[in-house]
Amino acid sequence: MPEQETELRAQEAAEGVAPEGVSAAAAGAGLPGEEEEVTVRRADLEKQKAELEQLKTERDQLLDRLARLQAEFENARKRAERERQEFRDYAVGNVVEQFLPVLDNFELALKATGSAEQLRSGVELIVKQMEEILRQLQVQAVPAVGAEFDPRHHEALGTVEREDLPDQHVAEEVRRGYKLRDRLLRPALVRVASNPKQTSE
Repeated sequence: MPEQETELRAQEAAEGVAPEGVSAAAAGAGLPGEEEEVTVRRADLEKQKAELEQLKTERDQLLDRLARLQAEFENARKRAERERQEFRDYAVGNVVEQFLPVLDNFELALKATGSAEQLRSGVELIVKQMEEILRQLQVQAVPAVGAEFDPRHHEALGTVEREDLPDQHVAEEVRRGYKLRDRLLRPALVRVASNPKQTSE
């Protein structure tokens, strides 16, 4: 008998009939809730997919913008470097152009067949010509002989005993120094006076 009851219940379940002792409402309980939960989960999944796609789109836009900014920066850097090089070339060319006549005069002096005194006079004229060009470029000689020794503008080669000059003043100029406006190009190489009278005092 138990086997027959089991087969009967199986058949009733297959035909949609609630088993004996179980109501139809109780047999179908839980299905609507499960379907609603599945629907909610599916909606959440679709929302997350949409958000992910939006994030991917924003990421691609940012990467594209970054690549364009990097390209623009590199182009600007190259352009600035090219402009600096062109400015340097122009400045150097302008200075060299002014010194070319000086070089021409030196070559003429070397080819001259005059006396030593005539050659000296020619070289002195060339030096004056060069000094005039330096003056036009606002390059000035650093004051040396007779001036007080200044380590910012003078480089001491040694000392010389001199009673006719104040102590720690420039006695001799070995190599002239130059400055461009207020910028020192090179210091004057000098010998500094050491006055024994002032030193003993």
